[in-house]
Amino acid sequence: MTTYNQLAGYRVNYLSTDPTLNSGNEGQVWYNSTTGTLRSLVQLKAWSAGSNMGTARYNLGGAGIQAAGLAFAGSRYPSPRTNATEEYSGYTWSAGGNLSASILGNFGFGTQTAAVSAAGDSGTPTFLISTEEYNGSTWTAGNNMTTPGRRNGDSVGILTAGVAFGGNVLPSGYTNATEEYDGTNWTAGGNLTTAREGFSAAGTQTAALGAGGNNGSDVSNVEEYDGSTWTTVTSLPAVRGAGSGSGIQTNALVFAGSGIATSLQYDGTNWVTAPSMATARGGLASAQSGTAAAALGFGGYVPATGAVANTEEFNSTIFSPATGAWASGGNLSTARFYMANGGTQTAAFGAGGYTTAVVANTELYNGTSWTNSGNINTARSSFVGAGTQTAGLAFGGYSTTNSAATESFNGSTWTSVNSMGTARYDLASAGIQTAALAFGGSTFPPQTDYNNTESWNGTSWTAGGNLNTARRNLAGCGIQTAALAFGGASGPAPQTATESYNGTSWTSVNGLNTGRPGLGGAGVQTLALAFGGSPATGATELWDGTSWISAPPMATARYAARGAGTQTAGLAFGGAPFPSTSAATEEWTGTPSTGTASTLTTS
Repeated sequence: MTTYNQLAGYRVNYLSTDPTLNSGNEGQVWYNSTTGTLRSLVQLKAWSAGSNMGTARYNLGGAGIQAAGLAFAGSRYPSPRTNATEEYSGYTWSAGGNLSASILGNFGFGTQTAAVSAAGDSGTPTFLISTEEYNGSTWTAGNNMTTPGRRNGDSVGILTAGVAFGGNVLPSGYTNATEEYDGTNWTAGGNLTTAREGFSAAGTQTAALGAGGNNGSDVSNVEEYDGSTWTTVTSLPAVRGAGSGSGIQTNALVFAGSGIATSLQYDGTNWVTAPSMATARGGLASAQSGTAAAALGFGGYVPATGAVANTEEFNSTIFSPATGAWASGGNLSTARFYMANGGTQTAAFGAGGYTTAVVANTELYNGTSWTNSGNINTARSSFVGAGTQTAGLAFGGYSTTNSAATESFNGSTWTSVNSMGTARYDLASAGIQTAALAFGGSTFPPQTDYNNTESWNGTSWTAGGNLNTARRNLAGCGIQTAALAFGGASGPAPQTATESYNGTSWTSVNGLNTGRPGLGGAGVQTLALAFGGSPATGATELWDGTSWISAPPMATARYAARGAGTQTAGLAFGGAPFPSTSAATEEWTGTPSTGTASTLTTS
């Protein structure tokens, strides 16, 4: 039999405690003698789509971080330049205060509430030397740069400690000039070794990185700045112009560029390949204060379409490939599926559902056993719930027809309240009794899959943003302003689609590994648990805010089970291991899927 030593070239480490978990542990396997488990660590790196900007543009300025980005100015070719500013929440873009002039090719750095825009091309005979500062709502004039006006250089840093370098100057062409900003004045810094424009940049005022660029043709040159001097270091593997970057000098990510979508990571010495962006483009901007593990790229130019509004997020996440296990809990009194549900692992409720007909009974779980409580007023199945065991909500479903009925639960009694705007079944839910969310679902006959969302404020339902993928039999979790939708079916097709909601709109993110309808869910928007599905399966997946990973399956394969709790303390109950119904309850115990060691086998 082949051993790990023969495969990997070294023996499994024997440790009494897990090592400090970071990217240096990636791919390692070790035995923890204290817990008696074999463990390993892997890392996921991926770009995913964010919401589009309101204004498509390229050669724009960028600032901020992935969860709080800033985009300003740029060219809308074939339309004119713009002075528009947009703020990114981590989910959607919204309008900010306009710059005083419409420009392109400006320097940009800082944070969403303390940013700098300097120089650029306003279409006048000479390029600008002016500076503007942003406070989160308004741009105000700052002191001018000291070198001749220029465009298409790059910059990094914060409002009180920024550095701008390179670019194109009229009429002399490419420049190697560097200037440093202290929040008030610009002063000269050390010149670049190679004059050029269109860098991919990262770092700080005293530890900056400028990679690639163009000085008549794209180049692979890389230089590092120490606050006074630029030094040539390891070149890029290939030429790259008009790209962008994120991170620090010793841990940087550069991405895209004229006609390319590729990404590279830099450790201060070497370049290695990272996942490519979905859209090849040049002239894009980035959240300049972002990291190499959480970058944001937006806008740019695609020859076939011109200026684009596309936004992409890069995430590099260390997580465990398996982070828990299911154990048997107490059985339901009534075996059934498609219940309304809510609560926690030790205080859950399940109401209604289907056995051989729709039922109305409610059961409460205390972490050990289920007890009967007051019946729901409208017996039905294929509906959903939200909230807690003593402050619950149930809505939608199907009895003899599609239902919009909504009922409120106080731990013993159900009370009918205002109905949903759209009667439907096989929908999904998130939230609490006074702030719930309903999304997706279907009606019959004829079968029509929905993408609409409704928000409950404790009194009435109002329309929210539509899902990108209309579907039924999906799962959901989270709260009204930070929800997650995953799986389901659209027509006859099982769906892997996962979408994130910010209270206004849905954004498509990385999908499930296995598309399936009739799955259950628990957790929050960034740490979710998905289980079961049709055809009857025990498959379990964990969401870490970026990607889904496979985890140990449930003991009872089933679909239309319901869930409660969190990713680290979840509950699955009921369901249908066709052709029968199930009373089985299983409790999930795990550790967060980010930054934790993985139990692969137990000795």
